Amino acid sequence: METRIALLGIIVENNDSVEQLNRLLSEYGTYIFGRMGIPHKEKNVNVISIAMDAPNDIISALSGKLGMLPGISTKTTYAKI
Repeated sequence: METRIALLGIIVENNDSVEQLNRLLSEYGTYIFGRMGIPHKEKNVNVISIAMDAPNDIISALSGKLGMLPGISTKTTYAKI
């Protein structure tokens, strides 16, 4: 199956959703090859970047599930290769 490189940008504004977010990232962990989280304490938000190599439907499924969590915003960008 053909895979794509993608970067998911995640903004966490509701810490009550962090447990669900981490559960989803663990569920899709076989496709994730990089993760960076940066807390912004002054604004009380967390910024997370997820690098993935996965089929397009897997990337879309994870992004969609994350975006449905309360207080979580996501954007996905794809490599052109």
